[in-house]
Amino acid sequence: MSINRERNGHKSRQGQKSHFSAKSASTKPESGGRERSETKPKTPQIQRHKVSEDGWIWGVHAVEAALKNSARKGPFQLFATEDRAKALPQALIRRSDLNFRPTPMADFMRILPQGAVHQGIALNAPPPEGDDLEALMRDHGVLLMLDQVTDPQNVGAIFRSSAAFGVQGLIMQDRHSPVMQGVLAKTAAGAMDMVPFAKVTNLSRALENLRDEGWISIGLAGNTDDTLQGVLNTLPQPRKVVLVLGSEGDGLRRLVAEHCDHLAKIPMPGGFESLNVSHAASIALYEACARN
Repeated sequence: MSINRERNGHKSRQGQKSHFSAKSASTKPESGGRERSETKPKTPQIQRHKVSEDGWIWGVHAVEAALKNSARKGPFQLFATEDRAKALPQALIRRSDLNFRPTPMADFMRILPQGAVHQGIALNAPPPEGDDLEALMRDHGVLLMLDQVTDPQNVGAIFRSSAAFGVQGLIMQDRHSPVMQGVLAKTAAGAMDMVPFAKVTNLSRALENLRDEGWISIGLAGNTDDTLQGVLNTLPQPRKVVLVLGSEGDGLRRLVAEHCDHLAKIPMPGGFESLNVSHAASIALYEACARN
């Protein structure tokens, strides 16, 4: 399977500080030796607070899921309009590590990145740390591994699909994956705090550890004759399957592909052999989870 080049990693939109400086007063000698002062009116400076995604998540589903996640460590700062706060389960607002700040709607433009669809609620907190790999492979099921998929919207959409299909957990490389906040959290719509995940240093070594525990890995690739459905049909029940997806454009890295037990493709009879990685993940999860 070939998938288009991944969109450039999402960059936090930051407000810019603009400076409009008036020229300083100048003096020029007039004919007759007298000087006059010509002072141009000063243009007032316009300043906007620089904001980023650091520690922020926003949107109703993302914030509620974060507050319900007992594994998340605080402290939390909750910003919400009065009406939005009243609609939240009051038990969430009474968390001992939570500081609630009623916030007018207009103020969200000051504290969040431009364009954030916040719905009148935002949370600032340390990103979730995730689990150890060993915690994800204690039972049979389907695991999903991402090889250098860095676009936060794609990863957020993959979290959402993983929650929908009941995935056992998500595995990513710690150095080449987006931070669990901001756009990723919003796109995941709460799934980021529902699906267990682990970040590992070396994906190839992780595949070796998974194999030792009876997991069978299937790397999605276009340069193979085997289909995903065909490979899945050969596996014993109950299955312990790891689906491995590479980044758009480059696909799986060579060493990661070599550590997969099987390589398989998603058939595309339409002749347009290209899928966004999050769409490919949804199709692969449907095939794997429906037969597990």
